[in-house]
Amino acid sequence: MTDQSQSVGIIANPVSGRDIRRVAARGGVSSAEDKRNRIARAVIGAVAAGAQHVVAMKEPFGIASGALTDLPVEADLEILDVGARVDPMDTVRAALAMKERGIRVIITLGGDGTNRTIARAWPEAILVPMSTGTNNVFPSLVEPTVAGAAAGLVAKNLVDLNSVAPRSKMVHLIFADGSQDVALIDVATLANDFVGNRMPVDPNNLRQLLVTTAKPDTIGVSSIAGLHTTCRSEEDAAILVTCGSGGASTNAPIAPGLYRKVPVREVKRVSFEEEVHLVGPSTMAFDGDREHQVLADTPVLAVVRRDGPRVIDVARTLEAGASEGVFVSR
Repeated sequence: MTDQSQSVGIIANPVSGRDIRRVAARGGVSSAEDKRNRIARAVIGAVAAGAQHVVAMKEPFGIASGALTDLPVEADLEILDVGARVDPMDTVRAALAMKERGIRVIITLGGDGTNRTIARAWPEAILVPMSTGTNNVFPSLVEPTVAGAAAGLVAKNLVDLNSVAPRSKMVHLIFADGSQDVALIDVATLANDFVGNRMPVDPNNLRQLLVTTAKPDTIGVSSIAGLHTTCRSEEDAAILVTCGSGGASTNAPIAPGLYRKVPVREVKRVSFEEEVHLVGPSTMAFDGDREHQVLADTPVLAVVRRDGPRVIDVARTLEAGASEGVFVSR
């Protein structure tokens, strides 16, 4: 197989930014046309930075194929068919197919959940996460043109990887039956809830919240922690929040356009490898997705480590590229 280590991959979640939370809250809608335009701009940026081969995941809505058709760039543009069925396994199959080809750098279009799916399947991936989802702490609101350029610079080895793309934090969870899972930003335990629920969290149902990133300017349950303390992505720590009646009323933006008062009883800083016990009975939500039901007396063990995907810092990468004169011909 031809060496594709300097290629750029693109994985776009076609249904990110389009679920019921647009009705229950005021989240923006990311249309197929918007994603198509973003992909095209990212490809143009990647090629401008030197990428000669771009591979994009095919999905049933023609987003990637429409973006790459007749795009005026001097590069080999390829659509990767993984038999997409519009479910999270599409993302998994695309990520693993790109990994098998040797592609290292992936531009993602989605929210926290999309990137968690990739991290779970391929924790060594190098990502440029562009926000098109609902919970958007892990991905950033970055112009796709320069995001693509950053991806191209890293793929072509024109900048030092360790300087511009640090490993991200991940929460590792071990259940009573021995099964495991991960989260990138937050894990929440919820009373009186159920697996698959897509509605915004009822603040009175929150019991425990473990977050890797806590900032007051984010949206989602991680903002609850961020309104009490700060824990940035570069810090080797996490924050554990205990909620419940009698706690300090914290007015938090738990969804776009939706502030709710959350009773917070305790906020504690957690070190890497420190064991945290998350207890039932509860529904567990990972990066906004409710996926596990936990029974009483069956605690879940959680630890935080810095072993998640590398995340390309777009500004730092372009600064490094500019300092090397990549974009200047003399």
